[in-house]
Amino acid sequence: MRHVTVERSDPALPEARQLIELLDAYLAGLYPPESNHLLPVEALRQPGVTFLLAWVDGQAAGCGALVDRGGEYAEVKRMFVLPEFRGLKVGRRLLDELESLARDAGLALARLEAGVFQPEALRLYERAGYLRCGSFGDYPDDSLSVFMEKRLG
Repeated sequence: MRHVTVERSDPALPEARQLIELLDAYLAGLYPPESNHLLPVEALRQPGVTFLLAWVDGQAAGCGALVDRGGEYAEVKRMFVLPEFRGLKVGRRLLDELESLARDAGLALARLEAGVFQPEALRLYERAGYLRCGSFGDYPDDSLSVFMEKRLG
């Protein structure tokens, strides 16, 4: 049995930066620049943002972030799991922890933007209870974006 842990972390740590760089490269291969809405490491270190790292047997395996959008809703950002750790429910563990943090902060709604060419991610979100919705925040309507939200009970 593999040992999976999820913890708050600094996105500037080398392990976190490596995951973020791999995620950026992955998304750049799928979408044009105008369809990638990436938060840089510096933005992930701002107040109102919580960054999580997932570890599998002591190796950084995935990451995710939660952005408090003015107390109105929580936005899930920077979800990524290395391919060799997929299938271990790492993404679900990250998402569950982000939702728990949002609830603890008094936020009743979680939203996210994902891309149409990421069926595994969309399936994860759908299984977790996210429903498709219209664009939100500063996001433009984009045929390559899928917007989703979930009421946090």
